[in-house]
Amino acid sequence: MLIWRVNVALQTLRREPVPDSWERLGGRGLLAQILVDEVDAICDPLGPANKLIFAPGLLVGHMLSSCDRISVGGKSPLTGGVKESNAGGRTGLQLTHLGIKALIMEGQPADPGLWVLRIDASGARFDTAGDLAGLGVYETGRRLYERFGPKVAVALIGPGAEMHLNSAGIQNADKDRVPSRINARGGMGTVMAAKGLKAIVVDAGGGAKPPIADPEAFRAAQKAYTQALMAVPQTKSYADYGTAGMAAMCNSFGGLPTRNFSAGQFESVEAISGDALRDLLLRRGGESETTHACMAGCAIRCSNVFGGEDGKTIVSPLEYETIGLMGSNLGIADLDTIARLNREANDLGLDTIEVGAALGVAAEAGLMAWGDGERALALMGEIRQGTALGRALGNGAASAGRALGVKRVPVVKGQAISAYDPRAIKGTGITYATSPQGADHTAGLTIRAKVDHLDPKVQAPFSRTAQINMAGYDTLGACIFAGFGFAVAPWVIRDLLNARYGWDVGADILQTLGRQTLSLEREFNRRAGFTSADDRLPEWMMREPLPPHNAVFDVAEADLDAIFEES
Repeated sequence: MLIWRVNVALQTLRREPVPDSWERLGGRGLLAQILVDEVDAICDPLGPANKLIFAPGLLVGHMLSSCDRISVGGKSPLTGGVKESNAGGRTGLQLTHLGIKALIMEGQPADPGLWVLRIDASGARFDTAGDLAGLGVYETGRRLYERFGPKVAVALIGPGAEMHLNSAGIQNADKDRVPSRINARGGMGTVMAAKGLKAIVVDAGGGAKPPIADPEAFRAAQKAYTQALMAVPQTKSYADYGTAGMAAMCNSFGGLPTRNFSAGQFESVEAISGDALRDLLLRRGGESETTHACMAGCAIRCSNVFGGEDGKTIVSPLEYETIGLMGSNLGIADLDTIARLNREANDLGLDTIEVGAALGVAAEAGLMAWGDGERALALMGEIRQGTALGRALGNGAASAGRALGVKRVPVVKGQAISAYDPRAIKGTGITYATSPQGADHTAGLTIRAKVDHLDPKVQAPFSRTAQINMAGYDTLGACIFAGFGFAVAPWVIRDLLNARYGWDVGADILQTLGRQTLSLEREFNRRAGFTSADDRLPEWMMREPLPPHNAVFDVAEADLDAIFEES
């Protein structure tokens, strides 16, 4: 495996051996190490000193179920700190088949314009992308596959990133060549646009899977992992209902974001629940699918394809986070409307969590009535048109709050809170507050912990453990749901890594990777000027009670400040 460095100003590629200190890292951990080693933490996120890094995780490349994710990172224009955003699709798999440990984009073009970067075994090539400028994600993806053939992997940006909106992500094509798997959070799409790139096309051609030091031991570990994953009940539940099943669960805890986080239960939750989604898709048939894999070889298949009344695809996937932020958070109880909002965000290349939270702020300001889906779509149109209002919304919830004079803005470190209200699920609130990534449920969700989620005194250990484990999984390139199998057979991670690389790591390797990753991320943020004052939820969440439990976020600041002391 090698490091590939692309200088976007000179349009050159340099291949380098992997430094010793990077060798045992991948994904999120490798991103953090590269940022600490090479990026000035006080640089302009959209300037030439920032780097855009694509890093497959340590287990990526062998089609282990749920373990072929791609991490993309750099300094975030949204938070001003470290950022890793990961996604499914084909990008990570194909990068490893070219022998790439990390793909690092450096510099900045001197002249305006967009390019398509094509990488294959022979090297890198830049093609002008003038014909793609301003196009939505879906049309761009179609043209790229028409041009480069059906076997490539594609990572691309939409108009939102071209407008330098801070909610813009990077869309990756799934196994069906649909560019729908987004590195959503933190504005990495805008960093890619600042590098002059409309798309990256990865053509592994006849490339081989990464070498395995002990194939027999690897096969045995892979079999044990797959058996463990298929034995847990959550695997079937997620295959049947996907992440949408979380709507009813979160509502039952009083933590479903409703009308800009003013309540924790939505009276129409049944209309947007996992049961309702599954029943609707089964009834409609056609291109609708209740279960779908975003990565080749995934056994969980928690994704879906949402078809309209005519059975034709509206969007894939429709996930819980979007249902929460673009559904109950806006008072919208219609899955078709939420799917249309989701498709529009996808085509613009924007994070549905960030934009959904911004729309909630707009509704708070009186720019739309709660439940008015057509008005929400019209506001999405403002973003596409690049109006002053559209830019305020497209730059995220914090930007919308400043522009519209709204005080109840659900953000931490400038990034929108995802669909678990931290006043009702306080362990996740600690994660939101203290994660170096900003508010992000994937950094350490605690809703499944066996704990009274309203008790502020007992949450810290659950958040700490979740954050360490998730940083470890992100370093492996493993989906959060792979954790169901690894939790049953935790030694399998050790066995897979030792067989793959010829290492001799111990059974605690997941936690070792997680602690190392978090330490690196916190160091980058420290250099960027972050202090303990940034590890806090919005002040209004500490005083504004959340119905139905009338809970506030009252975890002691001492617990927040000491969250990583035992790690």
